[in-house]
Amino acid sequence: MRGSKAVLWAIATILLMGLHSAVAAADGNVWVLIDTAAERARVFRGQEAIARFRDISIGRGGTAHVRTEGDDTTPLGTFHVRRISYDSRFHIFMELDYPTIHNAERALKAGAIDLHDYRTFLDEVLAYGHTPQDTVLGGHIGIHGLGKADPVLHRRLNWTEGCIALTDDQIDRLAKWVDVGTRVVIR
Repeated sequence: MRGSKAVLWAIATILLMGLHSAVAAADGNVWVLIDTAAERARVFRGQEAIARFRDISIGRGGTAHVRTEGDDTTPLGTFHVRRISYDSRFHIFMELDYPTIHNAERALKAGAIDLHDYRTFLDEVLAYGHTPQDTVLGGHIGIHGLGKADPVLHRRLNWTEGCIALTDDQIDRLAKWVDVGTRVVIR
């Protein structure tokens, strides 16, 4: 019975997050689109693009719908900024709420995690009100600057462990529009 309640809670959360995303786009809230194929990021107010960032970097393992710890892929999906650190080794770090319940469900269906890991994940969400960061799906995924990273390497290849990297100047500009709770779509 406990597992059934957790699954219902997960479904309700996903539906509410989807509704929140649709309302945010319709009412003019700011959100970020990361286009991994085009290697660019755009900031939107509703449906209007208000800023563009080219030559971003993603995970050296590419992208994945099902990401696991250590595979260096950038997760695809819809996320929200969970916290922002202005004192990061990467200049500014905007942590996303990856992995989401949707990511855990997809990983379970794909066999990347077992039912025990899935239930443990849901238990943590119910207990703490947010998704855990230290899981077999990885965590601590975000958008960040370079800090002391090599700008030449940044221009030439995808180098992160799954995050999205911009130059320090770009992340400074992005930080003017992004707050905790801002929706980020990675495709």
